[in-house]
Amino acid sequence: MKIKKQLSRIPMWLYGCMLLPLLAFGLMHQGNVIFKVIEIPRIWTDEAMKDWELPNSNPDFSAQPVSEEFYYNLPERVIFKTYPVYHPEHEPEGYWEWLHEQEAEVVLDESKLLTEEDWIRAGELLFDYPIDTLGAIINTQHVRNPDFYKATNMPLTPEGVMPFAQWVVSGKGKVYLGNLSCAMCHTRVMEDGSLLKGAQGNWPGDKAFAFALESDGASERGIQGVTNALFGSPFVEGDPHGQLLSSGKDAIIEAYKAVPEGAFGRQGTSILYPPQAPNLIGVKDRKYLDHGGLGQHRNIEDMMRYIAMNQALDFLNFYGDYNSLGLTKERLYSGQPIFFPGTHDRHSEAQLYALAKYVYFLTPPENPNKSSELSEKGRIIFAEQGCVTCHTPPLFTNNKLTPADGFEVPDEHYDKYDIFDISVGTDPGYTMKTRRGTGYYKVPSLLGLWYRGPFLHDASLAKLEDLFDSDRLRDDYVPTAFKPHDVKTKAVKGHEFGMELNDMDRKALITYLLTL
Repeated sequence: MKIKKQLSRIPMWLYGCMLLPLLAFGLMHQGNVIFKVIEIPRIWTDEAMKDWELPNSNPDFSAQPVSEEFYYNLPERVIFKTYPVYHPEHEPEGYWEWLHEQEAEVVLDESKLLTEEDWIRAGELLFDYPIDTLGAIINTQHVRNPDFYKATNMPLTPEGVMPFAQWVVSGKGKVYLGNLSCAMCHTRVMEDGSLLKGAQGNWPGDKAFAFALESDGASERGIQGVTNALFGSPFVEGDPHGQLLSSGKDAIIEAYKAVPEGAFGRQGTSILYPPQAPNLIGVKDRKYLDHGGLGQHRNIEDMMRYIAMNQALDFLNFYGDYNSLGLTKERLYSGQPIFFPGTHDRHSEAQLYALAKYVYFLTPPENPNKSSELSEKGRIIFAEQGCVTCHTPPLFTNNKLTPADGFEVPDEHYDKYDIFDISVGTDPGYTMKTRRGTGYYKVPSLLGLWYRGPFLHDASLAKLEDLFDSDRLRDDYVPTAFKPHDVKTKAVKGHEFGMELNDMDRKALITYLLTL
């Protein structure tokens, strides 16, 4: 697919002498504006998808995505105008009735995306756009119920907007609650009520889903079915998700409720080992995507693949002969529709390109934590303690993968991937016992720690101070953020650096980290 990108404006009198050189260099013009023609490659080819993702930690069950033919037979998404969702007690008078009087309005015309700014603006619109209106997580009845906000401790803007979902109007009287936008997991409501897009989000999604299951009176079988679709991985050692399913309805709902803000059991991961919601600000400079480094990130096409896959198409993956929706390959490729949120359509290549451009454009807000004498002392301690080996400036990551405890690095991986062959001993559950598990954790960047939290890949620690507290290594420790639903205490092991520092040096180090 070809797109146009604005380069500059030129005087009309220059056209005659410039037209042929423009064509020779792949340039074109419209009015007095010069554009470069950019070729957007097909990102979902059988060849490209073959080795883009890392193998599963059990390589016999590595993901098998849908074929190129299947993918491009899916219809492209139409992007309608969306409207904010208010807490019922803050909704403007007459707003709900007014929404139902609105006509559908298609708001994205790819032919009009000419400048870099056009593409980024379109990408932000797509970042906010929900791909599901079937009630995949929550529905209209939930968000119009004040009890929903109390039960989830839902963050709101000062205007009473719940920014993690949108109203989608597809026709007069057709108002649907939209779920599953990028913004749902990657928007943070800051302490002052402002929104920070791309940050580690604070959407309490699993608590919201628990509320939905309970308020809808979902049956045990129904809860087991949807939880298996999200997290089922019977091929992993011990099958912990199978054990959760067999523990009954109440235990499953409690497992959802245990996941804190800042973490989210997205499909293919776990509510037993929930991943911290990733910070996307600065992701352009990361070599691997997902906490386990599942997706390689070598160029913008890889980012586009990641977006396409993670907007629910991984529900159609096979792991060996296993598919979490219960599909067979014959059923998948039969041509019959699959009615599961996010799997019946796709973004166009231009939409994916715009989304990726926006994600690359994300920048952090001004850091209120300024350099000081104390932070300078912390910077020296950071270097002396060897933190720079893994968290190397200026990105504050070496962009490598570290093996989890219990994973033996295959010989061929040393040539294919960036391996730092030392385990820091953090909980291996996410990367060893889920569909997204690779056996590795990527070394995270420390940039933007001041607006992030909770911490560690499983969001088990609420504050940076907790990371350096040696008490967390004890079996009688109560984790300050994520704690599994079926335990009262749990050691938070691994990454035991800086614990021997005295109080003043520890304070200096934390002060420095908060300036990054």
